[in-house]
Amino acid sequence: PRKRPFTGTASRTLRRFDRVAFGLSVLSALIILSLLAGILYYLVYLSMPAIRQFGFGFLVSTEWDPVHAEFGALPFLYGTLVSSAVALLLATPFGIGTALFLTELAPKKIRGAIAFVVDMLAAIPSVVYGLWGIFVLAPFIQDDLAPVLQKYLGFLPIFQGRSDGVSMLAAGIILAIMVVPFITA
Repeated sequence: PRKRPFTGTASRTLRRFDRVAFGLSVLSALIILSLLAGILYYLVYLSMPAIRQFGFGFLVSTEWDPVHAEFGALPFLYGTLVSSAVALLLATPFGIGTALFLTELAPKKIRGAIAFVVDMLAAIPSVVYGLWGIFVLAPFIQDDLAPVLQKYLGFLPIFQGRSDGVSMLAAGIILAIMVVPFITA
């Protein structure tokens, strides 16, 4: 007859440890949920003066007139969603491809160096990325990339019209570069 592992006192100790670990996991989950609820409550509490004055129409209004105290957040919400979507569309294939390359294909000699460079991208402050985007990426998009995109993809509405370098494409590219290290990890 085969001897079963974890019998007797070892089995009871393991079951006790499992119950303790389960209890700690549930407690941790409850703490996280209560912290999230606390943050939500605090945000709503602090925003009540603005909600009372401007109402919830603030979220769907496009008006921004400080002289008449009319403010709308829809352009900012739209810009955030579009630039984030562009960033994720660009960063996800690069991040997953980099991760697969590093774990499956890269020779051991260069694996550490490439992983170090990718990790260093996460250490660059966002202000530096923003300045690089304004002074380097935006002029490149305006002068070099936008004409090519309009020529070959001009039938798509996103590539029609006048293009200046400071655009959703530039914001998406900057955010994609910032997010790639996290997707790769």
